[in-house]
Amino acid sequence: MEKPYLLHFATPGARVSPFDVNMAYDAGWNAVIPYAGVGLADIAGFTQDAIFSRGPKGVKRTGIFIGGRDAVLATDMLDAARRAMVPPFEVSVFADPSGAYTTAAAMIAKVEQALAQAHGTTLDGRRVVVFGGTGPVGMTAAVLAARAGARVTIPGHDGLARASEAVDLLNGRFGVDIQAADASSDAAKHALLAEAEVALATAKAGVQVLGAAHLGRATALLAAADINAVPPAGVEGIGFMDDAAPLPAAGKAVGIGPLAIGNVKYKVQQGLLQKMLAAGSPLYLGFPDCLDEARLHAA
Repeated sequence: MEKPYLLHFATPGARVSPFDVNMAYDAGWNAVIPYAGVGLADIAGFTQDAIFSRGPKGVKRTGIFIGGRDAVLATDMLDAARRAMVPPFEVSVFADPSGAYTTAAAMIAKVEQALAQAHGTTLDGRRVVVFGGTGPVGMTAAVLAARAGARVTIPGHDGLARASEAVDLLNGRFGVDIQAADASSDAAKHALLAEAEVALATAKAGVQVLGAAHLGRATALLAAADINAVPPAGVEGIGFMDDAAPLPAAGKAVGIGPLAIGNVKYKVQQGLLQKMLAAGSPLYLGFPDCLDEARLHAA
């Protein structure tokens, strides 16, 4: 009898995500086994528990999925799991904390597509402002945009302190050059938007970060993207299904809504889970791999 495909789902939190469990089963895994409270100090031992019981053939039918809510911690756990492998006992590992990696990758890929189609340009050199950038999706999107050559700013709606802390963490961990800014007043937000060419709305569901009055000051804006599917929209004027639709309040800008981003996010996560199943050698999948996959689906 052939061994089943087993995905061991580790999270530092109290429970795993039902969304990710559903995705893994739908991608073809025979069983998804949840483990809560698995942090950075635990992942090496967890990994070695998973690899030694099935033999060199069985490990090809075994995978590890890393969840949680911390974008940086998930990358550290992915790296630690990889270091814990003992070839030929080696399994594929996929990190996607709270869907942050796949969502951010889908957002950046759709923005790249919109910039190319609507304006004949790329992210390289563009001024990108990531609203809600201290959360896991925003932090990941900021790093991906910076790695694509953008000049990225994370503004703090409550002042400079939390934004500066997030920026220092990302710059130190990923070798990027992201800036922090104060966006605690309309005046500060208007100053940011006066130069912004891309606006990414990654704040909590139901929070509008940019209204029509803000967008009216964004004279350089080329594209805005919003992941918020709960009314009101994170960016006023962006529809749920908009896919590079005109954003009249911001002149020449186009808007990308949560469904356009979510459709790509879904395909990215399913595609990478299926690649783990089909891989002849171990895969280690983090947010750069998510962006590679997202670019394929956005195109």
